[in-house]
Amino acid sequence: MRKLNINQLDFSIQLSELLERQSVSAAQDEIRRQVSDIIHRVVREGDDALIELTQKFDGFEVSADTLEVPAARLTEALEAIPAEQREALEFAAQRVRDYHQHQLQESWSYTEADGTQLGQKVTPLKRAGLYVPGGLATYPSSVIMNAIPAKVAGVDELIMVSPTPRGEYNNMVLAAAKIAGVDRVFRVGGAQAVAALAYGTQTIPKVDKITGPGNIYVATAKQLVFGHVGIDMLAGPSEVLVIADDSAKPDWVAMDLFAQAEHDEQAQAIFLTRSAAMAAAVQESIDRLLPQMERRNIIAKALEKHGAIIYVDTDAQLLAIADQIAAEHLEIFTKNADELAVSIRNAGAIFIGDYSAESLGDYCAGPNHVLPTSGTSRFSSPLGVYDFQKRTSMIKVSAQGAQSIGKRASVLARGESLTAHARSAEYRLDKS
Repeated sequence: MRKLNINQLDFSIQLSELLERQSVSAAQDEIRRQVSDIIHRVVREGDDALIELTQKFDGFEVSADTLEVPAARLTEALEAIPAEQREALEFAAQRVRDYHQHQLQESWSYTEADGTQLGQKVTPLKRAGLYVPGGLATYPSSVIMNAIPAKVAGVDELIMVSPTPRGEYNNMVLAAAKIAGVDRVFRVGGAQAVAALAYGTQTIPKVDKITGPGNIYVATAKQLVFGHVGIDMLAGPSEVLVIADDSAKPDWVAMDLFAQAEHDEQAQAIFLTRSAAMAAAVQESIDRLLPQMERRNIIAKALEKHGAIIYVDTDAQLLAIADQIAAEHLEIFTKNADELAVSIRNAGAIFIGDYSAESLGDYCAGPNHVLPTSGTSRFSSPLGVYDFQKRTSMIKVSAQGAQSIGKRASVLARGESLTAHARSAEYRLDKS
C-alpha cells in the first residue's frame, strides 16, 4: 500500500493519481463493439439469438421452452438449501424489507385559494428486470437487495435473468428469488440477457428498468440500452474508505480493508487517519494478517494498485479528503464518529462506530448494498424504493386561476417568440 502524507508537496497529485481508475482503451472499444453486435442480434432474432449465445457462452443446450425456470424449481431450491442458509436469507430479506418500507413515497396534492389543484402522482413501474451474476461469482444477496425494493415499491412484475453455466442451477440464488418475491426467472446471462430485458423476445418480456450487477459486458450492455429502458447505475469496482483514530482496533481496520480488496484486483481500499501511530499499527496488522487470507493474492494486488494509508493533521483536512474520495462505503471508527458522519457530504453509505462493519451492510443490516461508486456519490444515491416509482405532475387549473396564470404565461411565451403558446393561454382569459 502506498503511504500519503498531506504535508508532502505532491500530495494532491498523488491523491488524484490514486483515485483515477477510469481509462479508455482499445480493449474497451472492442467490448463495446461486441456488446452492440449482441444487442442487435437479440433485437433481430429474439429467442433464437438467446439460445445460440447461451450454448456458446454457458456451455449447454437450451430451447425456447426451457429458457424459463419453473416456479416449482424455486420452491425446490428453497427446500434444498441448509436450514442455516434459509434462515439467514429470510433474516436478511425481512430487515431489507423493513428498512425500505420507510422509503415509500405517496401521492400528494394541494388546492389554492382560486380552486386550482396541483399535486404529484406516485406510480410504481409496471415491470422491472433484475440481472444476477451466475458465473464465477454468485450473489444471492444481490437478489435480496434488488428485488425487495421493487416489490415494496409495488412493481407489478419482477423478471430475473441469471446464467446457469453448464446448465447448473445455484440453489441459494433461486431460493433468494423465491424469498424476495421474484415473479419469473430466466436462465440466460451476459449482454444478451440485458438486451432481452430491454427489447423483449418471444419468451422474455420487455421491462421498464434494469437493475443488478454484472461483468464488463453486462455493464456495457446496460449503458447501451439506457434511454430505451431505465437502469440503476453504472457501477465500478468496489470501494471502502476507513477513517479511524487511536481508539480503533487495528486488526478490525485491516480486515475491513481486506473485505473490499478481496472482490477483485481493481477494488479500492483506503485508510485515512490523523494518528501516525494508528497508521503504523494498521500497516502491521495488514502485514501479519494478509498471509492468513484465503484470497490473499487478489487482496495483495488490489492493495498494491489501489490501496493507500493517508495521514492528515486535522479533522477539517480529513473531512475534505473524505468528500473528495466520495467512497462507495465509508467506515468511521473514531471517538467523534457521529460528529464526523454528520459533516460528511459524499458517500454511498456511512458505517458509524467500531461494530458497524461494512460487511454487515452487504448482507443484512437493512439499507441497500447497491451504492454509487467511482466518486458518483457526489450526485447519486443508493438503490431504493424510489428507483422503482415514478412521479407524475398533476395540474387542474380553475377558471379563476387561468386568469392570473394565463396572463403571465402569455407574457413569458411571447418573450420566447412562441406565439401559439401565448394564444393557447389567451384563449382561456376572460374577454369581458
